Amino acid sequence: MILINLLPHREAARKRRRDIFNLSLGLSALLGGLIAGGVFLWYQAEISAQQNANSILSTEIKRLEGQIKDIASLETEIAALKARQQAVEDLQSDRNLPVHLLTELVKQLPDGVFVAKMVQVDQSVTINGTAQSNERVSELLRNLGNNTPWFAKPELIEIVAGSLTLPTKEQKRVSNFVIKVRLVRATEAEKLATPSVASSAPANAASTPVKK
Repeated sequence: MILINLLPHREAARKRRRDIFNLSLGLSALLGGLIAGGVFLWYQAEISAQQNANSILSTEIKRLEGQIKDIASLETEIAALKARQQAVEDLQSDRNLPVHLLTELVKQLPDGVFVAKMVQVDQSVTINGTAQSNERVSELLRNLGNNTPWFAKPELIEIVAGSLTLPTKEQKRVSNFVIKVRLVRATEAEKLATPSVASSAPANAASTPVKK
């Protein structure tokens, strides 16, 4: 017996394919939504983690800035204390400066040079005096600059020819001078004197004869 299908099979197949396509499309949309949601949640988690890290860093930076300010204030206080300590040490060492000034000046005065007036302002000393000749003044300048650690930077301010009346009423030509020199503090003078002593020790040892 011959069976004849009178149903619209083409329409049913087309509908079946359309249903399968719609189902695939829905599943694809659902899968795409799940993937997009997962990516969105992952980005949100990364952003939240980065924001938390930034917040922690900001807190640490503020804490470190506070510590830096404290350290800067401590350094300022330490510098102020060191300056005060240095000022006290300078005052203690400066108590003996007039003694060193007079002692060293007497040692360095050449023959034929006389001091008439001396004025000290802080570390600057102005010497007014009379010399038998200009060469004596030059010798005094060399002595003050090279032979003692207690004086530095001697400078000839003025030298004027003059005359001096001797007890015999004889007039003698002299040189009136003004010299300015810097008086070195005790701590600086000790530093300058130490190398010279150390350098002269080997020479003295070499010049000493060896006893047999």
